[in-house]
Amino acid sequence: MSPTIILLCFLAYTALLFVITWLTARKSTNRSFFIGNKSSPWFVVAYGMIGASMSGVTFMSVPGWVGTANFSYMMVVIGYVFGYTVIANVLLPLYYRLNLTSIYSYLETRFGFWSYKTGAFYFILSRVIGASFRMFLVVNVLQIFIFDAWNIPFFVTVLIFIVLILLYTFKGGIKTIIWTDTIQTTFMLLSLVISIYLIIDSMGLNLGEMINKVYSSTYSNMIFTDWSDKRFFLKELFSGAFIAIVMTGLDQEMMQKNLSCRSLRDAQKNMFTFTGIMLLVNFVILFLGASLYIFASFKGIQLPLRSDELFPVIAVNHLGPVAGMVFLIGLISAAYPSADGALTSLTTSFSIDFLGLSRRTDLTENQKKHIRQRVHVVFAVILLTVIVLFRAINDRAVIDKLFTVAGYTYGPLLGLYSFGLFTKYSVHDRWVPLIALLSPVICYFLSAYSVDIFRGYRFGFELLILNGFITFAGLLILRRKTERNPNGQ
Repeated sequence: MSPTIILLCFLAYTALLFVITWLTARKSTNRSFFIGNKSSPWFVVAYGMIGASMSGVTFMSVPGWVGTANFSYMMVVIGYVFGYTVIANVLLPLYYRLNLTSIYSYLETRFGFWSYKTGAFYFILSRVIGASFRMFLVVNVLQIFIFDAWNIPFFVTVLIFIVLILLYTFKGGIKTIIWTDTIQTTFMLLSLVISIYLIIDSMGLNLGEMINKVYSSTYSNMIFTDWSDKRFFLKELFSGAFIAIVMTGLDQEMMQKNLSCRSLRDAQKNMFTFTGIMLLVNFVILFLGASLYIFASFKGIQLPLRSDELFPVIAVNHLGPVAGMVFLIGLISAAYPSADGALTSLTTSFSIDFLGLSRRTDLTENQKKHIRQRVHVVFAVILLTVIVLFRAINDRAVIDKLFTVAGYTYGPLLGLYSFGLFTKYSVHDRWVPLIALLSPVICYFLSAYSVDIFRGYRFGFELLILNGFITFAGLLILRRKTERNPNGQ
């Protein structure tokens, strides 16, 4: 495919998003930007959340990851089911009962000012890092296949991508994103299905024959029983449950979409529907990954040095122009939802949690809107900077990095919310930031020297659980004798 054709596909897709933006952002307000006026249809939210949760990371990294991890990631996904059940039955009722816009304001009600700011800070840190990782994948592909051919610097490519996201989220916020995510999820799922079809067709097989090839290969190994292996199934199962809780239930971006539903019942229906679709989609992505490796072996294709590049290399260079176009549209469809949602949620959290816009009675609605828009631009610049920096240090599968980082930055959130929900203790609030800082540091050293300390044991995604436990234990040390309602009331 020529760079010009790829660019035209990218621009046409982006134009479609701007049409949706124009239709949804009319007469927008701060309330519609933050929570969509609580009028989002639950089934639209559920479907659109697939694209937001998958992102370009899952779309590119998971298929390549099959080469070393096989289907073990599916145990993490099965763990998600338990985590999403907790979100639907524990966290969503709490958020709706307290009528929250930012979910971290619960921490202020439950513990106090410093706990609240600590929770919001860790979300902002986590989301900036995670969103930058995800956006890097897409921008890097655009750079390789389009802009390198025209000698355009990587910085300019990132700038173009960020500006486009900024423009179509600037006014409508979550109200716009709910509908753009739906379109993007559709294109992403179509790209997965079409890519699998093109691989099977190129090998002269039918679907049943490819299923047999995948099943009989080592790639289909799902359950690893060696307790010291990072892929040990129980570690991945429990890690998946807690990853879902923190990266969805304790994440402003994902919960902001749930809180835009009309009622708690609708939000719960959204979560359960989303869970079912998520299971199926992740299995399809793993099947695609195994198919890519089998296809590479069948055609004698040399595997790329980085597993993240397997899908784009085969789609663009070995399956013809249609496959290349399908891959590109799928990648953009997977990346846009996580990028636009991140920018909107970062703006929401900082505006509500640090600037206190929802409480300011000295400002008019229009003044609040202008402040929110300036915050939106600032976070766009921050994301731009981090993406450029990340390109210089990228050296392994991005999804592995993403979850490793999440283990450090989401762990304190897990500990704070667990302590708040499952105990009645209050804490010495001013010391909470110190506990939240020490916990990731302790986890880092335990992970770095786990082989020596724990006789060969290597931490995987369960590092998140350990991090949360250490935070919980620290809060227990800081507890006061007086008790508070765990619901923050």
